[in-house]
Amino acid sequence: MRAVLVGVDFGKGDFAASLEELSLLSQSAGASPVTMVTCKRSSPDAALFIGTGKADEIAHLASDEAIDIVIFNHALSPAQQRNLERHLKVRVVDRTSLILDIFAQRANSHEGKVQVELAQLQHLSTRLIRGWTHLERQKGGIGLRGPGETQLETDRRLLGDRVKALKIKMDKLHKQRETQRRSRGRSKAFSVSLVGYTNAGKSTLFNMLTKAGAYTADQLFATLDTTSRRLYLEDAGNIVISDTVGFIRELPHQLVAAFRATLEETIHADLLLHVVDASSPVRLDQIEQVNQVLKEIGADQIPQLLVWNKIDLASLGPSIELDEYDKIRRVFLSARTGVGLDLLRQAIADYAKLGASKFNEPLQTTELNDERFT
Repeated sequence: MRAVLVGVDFGKGDFAASLEELSLLSQSAGASPVTMVTCKRSSPDAALFIGTGKADEIAHLASDEAIDIVIFNHALSPAQQRNLERHLKVRVVDRTSLILDIFAQRANSHEGKVQVELAQLQHLSTRLIRGWTHLERQKGGIGLRGPGETQLETDRRLLGDRVKALKIKMDKLHKQRETQRRSRGRSKAFSVSLVGYTNAGKSTLFNMLTKAGAYTADQLFATLDTTSRRLYLEDAGNIVISDTVGFIRELPHQLVAAFRATLEETIHADLLLHVVDASSPVRLDQIEQVNQVLKEIGADQIPQLLVWNKIDLASLGPSIELDEYDKIRRVFLSARTGVGLDLLRQAIADYAKLGASKFNEPLQTTELNDERFT
């Protein structure tokens, strides 16, 4: 599927990094980026987001290059998306829809599929405005429509019924997770959750620690379903470690809400291993994005151990960094090569032995400046 990628620079954050991320997202969804169109604006255009002139440019490009889809690096309103599709004569997808599509492709477990479908339908419900205007005057219907019901009303009703059914399923899955969590709680096992920006290497690290064989790939959102395993540490005994979905900037609110049951593994953890891609030029911004999502789900008060992964790509050596109280704050390692894993195991054991609650609150991004990364 040939795609044009569109990014608007509003003067906030690292624009180049966000465009690179958009390219990776589109490829993860199965699109083939042909070209990228960028522009600068102080604020979005109310009707077309990018303005008429830039929309005309993209329309000509789409026609000349046989483009199948235009992907925006931003969240579009239903009206903007509808206006753009009429103007460009091709399908238009915004960042939220793109991420939802990737999640739909990657969900494997029953719980993951239910969560993704719920998020998609909640997003779709805002896109049904005047979606069936050519049928609005038709009354009745064959099989599905009730007396005097328009197609748009039917769609809304059926969508609402499906959302209600999915929420009931999610409640049941939530209760099952609570039962499993209470069972683990009775065993008094120290629980650790891996969190971090998507593609930071969480699943690779999880596999190296537990030999679990979880799916890994050099792509965004390779992991959607939470996997938990027991890990024996010589100095601390058995702990439970969980691999979770990766975070990303501007993670759609529908996904955060739908994946709350999965993310509760994070909320109830004793310690968070915040995995950071040490080779990324925007690693500090990514740390900040992860911390924002953790705050949104109520996990911002859980102690964090920062794990700076991919040191082999950043030309760094394995090490442990202590704070002024001689408590471990950062571990530098490579999950791919295994270098530094012994340091991480020891750090987790130290937290488990002493009780993570005795450690200070997670570091703020402003505290992470280091001459090794400048």
